This record gives sequence, C-alpha cells and structure tokens, in this order.
Amino acid sequence: MKKTIWANTIVKNEERFIWFALMSVIDFVDKILVWDTGSTDNTVKIIKEIQGVKKNKIEFKQTGSVDKNSFTKARQKMLEETKSDWLFILDGDEVWWKDSINKVTETIQKKGDDLDLIVTPFVSVIGDIYHFQDEKAGRYNLAGKRGHLNIRAINRKIPGLYVDRPYGSEGYFDENGRSIQDRNKERILYLDKLYLHLSNIKRSNLDYGDSAVMQRNRKIRHELGLKFGKNFKYPEVFYTDLPDIVPDPWKKMSTVFKLRALLETPLRSIKRKFND
Repeated sequence: MKKTIWANTIVKNEERFIWFALMSVIDFVDKILVWDTGSTDNTVKIIKEIQGVKKNKIEFKQTGSVDKNSFTKARQKMLEETKSDWLFILDGDEVWWKDSINKVTETIQKKGDDLDLIVTPFVSVIGDIYHFQDEKAGRYNLAGKRGHLNIRAINRKIPGLYVDRPYGSEGYFDENGRSIQDRNKERILYLDKLYLHLSNIKRSNLDYGDSAVMQRNRKIRHELGLKFGKNFKYPEVFYTDLPDIVPDPWKKMSTVFKLRALLETPLRSIKRKFND
C-alpha cells in the first residue's frame, strides 16, 4: 500500500529561495504544510503564487511572529496536523535535486515499514550561491557519519512522536523522551543523496529581512568557500522559468562582504581546528 508523505515547512523572510525549495519537492510529496511566522518581504506572495499553480498541494497558514519557545510549539502543532505515514522536513533554504528527492520518496515506499528515519547529506553554500563550504566543516553526527548531515524524513508511526526544546536546539522525541536518532540504529538509514542548503547566505532581499529572523544573522557567515566547478549542475529547479515575483538567485557576494570574509575565514579555520 502506498505510503503518504507530507512535508513540513516553517518560514519567515525567505523570498530568495522559498520558490526553489517548495518547487523542488512539490511533485514528490502528497502535501506541504507551509506556515509563515511574520514575513515582511515577498515570501507570502511567492507561496501564494505556487498555491495558485499547484492546487491542493500546499496548505498555507500565517501564524504571526514566534519566539524560540513558541516556534517549537508551532512545530509541534504542525506535526499534529500532519496526517501522513511519513513526515518530510523542508526548510525554506533547502533545494533538492530531482534524483535525490526521488530516491528519498522511493526508499520510503519500498523500505518505510522497516525504518524510523532517513538521514541525508547536504552541500552547504557559503558566501554566495557560487561557493560552498568544505565538508570538513560539518559538525553533525548522525547515522554513524559526521559532516553536513540532517534528518529529513521521519516515520510518523514512531510511538509518541513529539517536538521539544527551544528553537536552535529543537528535536523530535519518542514516547519515552528519547531523541529519535538515539533509538534503534538499525532503523536509521543514511541515504547518500545530496540537497543544496543555503542557510549561510542572505535569504531575504530586504535590508532588515534577515535580521528580523531568530538567529539568522549568526548563520550568514562572512567566509570564503570553495568555488563550484564549471560542470557543477545546480538543482534542476534553478533552470526553469521563474515568475516575475521570484528574485534572481544568481547574485554574487559584494566587495565589502568579500573583504570582510578575507579577514574572517582564517579565524574560522583556526577555530574549527581547535574544536576538533
């Protein structure tokens, strides 16, 4: 029997990449719950633009602003309203290649009864969309791996599944209060399929748009990454025709940003070595 998959997406001031994020997965899941927590840029208009085209695919709600504790409550409420077999977590700065999202959903259909979680790696964009962070900078430890990794699919049948802890450290837990990644390791699958993660660059076109979002400014790092090769192919959605309301994603870092990054990059490198 086909397993249903709903995505959960909570956003605020994500106008630069929300169209790409939603459109990269929308044909591979049954529904996307999208809740906006007080955007002041064009994020809401872009979501409604998608709603008009992909009818019955997006359930949109404007919740109003949240703090670090009420964000977790919103995530919990969204989980409760997710009436599917599997939950797919999608942030407004995550864009998937078709092959990757297709493999995740195919795996759920074929092996979902035997799994609790699917962990996937990501490419961490840094500086601008033309650069990425070295894999050695990744600090997550999941499914026996370390690097740029995230839990991106969760079996809704985990007993007592709920969300807890304030924004920034929130996570999913079972009926015994145990973090889902600490449950049976044999039911956690590492799937070597990448997505593009744009958390470390500006996500709003408004000057104050990113600073209005919790912890956003500390994620926008002034750092020089590695340049993507000439043959690198971005997720397919970047090459499709865009509605006029969607900003051009191909902006390069400014000279001022680059100068600051030249100063801060060596310091960040030293800090990472010290923390290893």
